[in-house]
Amino acid sequence: MSITSSTWDPAQYLKFSNERLRPALDLLSQIPLETAKNVVDLGCGTGSMTTILKQRFASAAVLGVDGAETMLAKARAAAPECRFEQGDFATWTPAAPPDLIFSNAALHWITNHETVFPRLLSLLAPGGILAVQMPAMHDAPLRALQNEIAQTDPWPSLLGETGYARGLLPVETYYDVIRPRVTSLDLWETTYLHVLTGPDAVTEWAAGSSLRPFLDKLPADRAAEFRAAYSAALRPHYPRRPDGTTLLPFKRLFLVARI
Repeated sequence: MSITSSTWDPAQYLKFSNERLRPALDLLSQIPLETAKNVVDLGCGTGSMTTILKQRFASAAVLGVDGAETMLAKARAAAPECRFEQGDFATWTPAAPPDLIFSNAALHWITNHETVFPRLLSLLAPGGILAVQMPAMHDAPLRALQNEIAQTDPWPSLLGETGYARGLLPVETYYDVIRPRVTSLDLWETTYLHVLTGPDAVTEWAAGSSLRPFLDKLPADRAAEFRAAYSAALRPHYPRRPDGTTLLPFKRLFLVARI
């Protein structure tokens, strides 16, 4: 599955830019690489981390790859010192072997991780690193209710086989697939507790990421209906606190593999 055709709204995504950036910075802090010639930000989005990768590896050629041209347009403006290209995460191939492939909150959009991760490792330069962070939220109401609603009338006839972020493999499977191919592997999980403000704040969060494939396939009036149904289903699971905020526990899987 590719998200290349999704329209993705950079402004909506960036409403929670600080919360979305923190896991990427946590991942970057665990990368044992002092210098690099070629760095790839796979699933670069609006280029926030591409810019930071360029700051970290100042002498490197830094390339951002994303499936959504709307995101790439924002990224090119934000990081003119970096290169950007549109590509499918599952099939993209670099012109030169990267010293680092960095992927923040992107690879959960594609399937066949048993083959995708070995393929990405095979693209690296000797001693290169694959650093990945992926949301592990497929069973949480945030994600599960999107699919539930999409499968109830009248939505199946309008949405068809709409793409959404797939569930991850068991952590043990990532270990078994990756460990024999690398010299070192660090795997960990973190649950962030995001404190969100405003009405239907969790819907606002999802509207910048996992809800987009559903909304983008619908005309504006029906998209508003789908969003309203989703918001109503979410409220019991993410109630507003007495101070008006909403807490969103968000679990993420991290891995840093060196060949």
